[in-house]
Amino acid sequence: MDQSVEITLYSDISEISEEDWNACACPEIGDGERAFDPFTTHRFLAALEASGSVGPGTGWDARHLVARMGDRIIGVAPLYVKSHSQGEYVFDHGWADAYERAGGRYYPKLQCAVPFTPVAGRRLLVLPGLEEAGGRALLAGMAQIAEGAGVSSVHMTFCTEDEAELAAEAGWLPRLGQQFHWFNEGYESFDQFLGELSSRKRKALRKERQRAQAFGGEIVQLTGDDIRPEHWDAFWQFYQDTGARKWGRPYLSRAFFDLLHEMREDVLLVLAMNGDHPIAGALNLIGRDALFGRYWGCIEDHPFLHFELCYHQAVDYAIAHKLSRVEAGAQGEHKLARGYLPVATHSAHWIGNEGLRGAVAEYLEAERAAVDEDIEVLTEMGPFRAPSGGSDEQA
Repeated sequence: MDQSVEITLYSDISEISEEDWNACACPEIGDGERAFDPFTTHRFLAALEASGSVGPGTGWDARHLVARMGDRIIGVAPLYVKSHSQGEYVFDHGWADAYERAGGRYYPKLQCAVPFTPVAGRRLLVLPGLEEAGGRALLAGMAQIAEGAGVSSVHMTFCTEDEAELAAEAGWLPRLGQQFHWFNEGYESFDQFLGELSSRKRKALRKERQRAQAFGGEIVQLTGDDIRPEHWDAFWQFYQDTGARKWGRPYLSRAFFDLLHEMREDVLLVLAMNGDHPIAGALNLIGRDALFGRYWGCIEDHPFLHFELCYHQAVDYAIAHKLSRVEAGAQGEHKLARGYLPVATHSAHWIGNEGLRGAVAEYLEAERAAVDEDIEVLTEMGPFRAPSGGSDEQA
């Protein structure tokens, strides 16, 4: 590591000033702009800690990195000590099992990530113009901390492709994943977007939206001051129901949603209302150029309502606000039929033990080839019309 850069660890993000953190994480907000990535802002990460969603007893203990050059903070990274592999969405349970069967100790490990958030973005948060030097310093700092503490591994998940390449140059193992994103090709309306789909897919989505919107109430999009505290009471019910079915227990605490209310100008809450009562909802965060779908839940089941609130309403919002894309979270090939296309996601992994490292490297090589092939096949299966000269029904 460059000796002119000093690395310091902090166990609470409140020990790092919001100004210093955001200067590295989202310098664009200094000009009054919305952050490109709302999840790496100081206030979002601080809300996770202040609400008890991460911290003692959760298996996510903060060890945020700060890189200084002299008295100047040039880079930061969200880093956590993990005692399990939950809430990460890049799965390494098999690695842990194999290592522990061989007599190793996989946990604790270090995780450079935004907890519970499978959204790709920068993880090596460095001042503009110092990305390469600062990024290398942060990567080297993580590896040195892991070696010094006897930690098995460090995992930088949902990072950018450039960061994954920088990490690979430093000896980390690159990993490829897949998500489904919707891209705005300058559409003026949802109907114009539908016009790009094959006839069969277009008819199916129109019918799906009609059935969803006929649930007996109305669908509302709320952001900013239109979101009231009672909306969070309703959404907490939705979140608990979904969390109990998917994860066993919800990752986020009720207090987190009260803190999220304080940043409601960056929130889009889509609710299905039966009179004055919300019966289903989808939570999105708004970035400067993208809408990020996060959570969904309901207390009544209605056909296709999940697809309407999570995917079609998000597309409506992105078109109306001229956002370039909708990122709808992890997994879900059902998104393909709704115009969301497969894209690659990136992670990088530092592993201390030579034997485990060799086994994981071999696995990841085969996995990358499989993911590349999957993306190619799924893209060809997408709902969009065939190029000019082909049948409309081929797509």
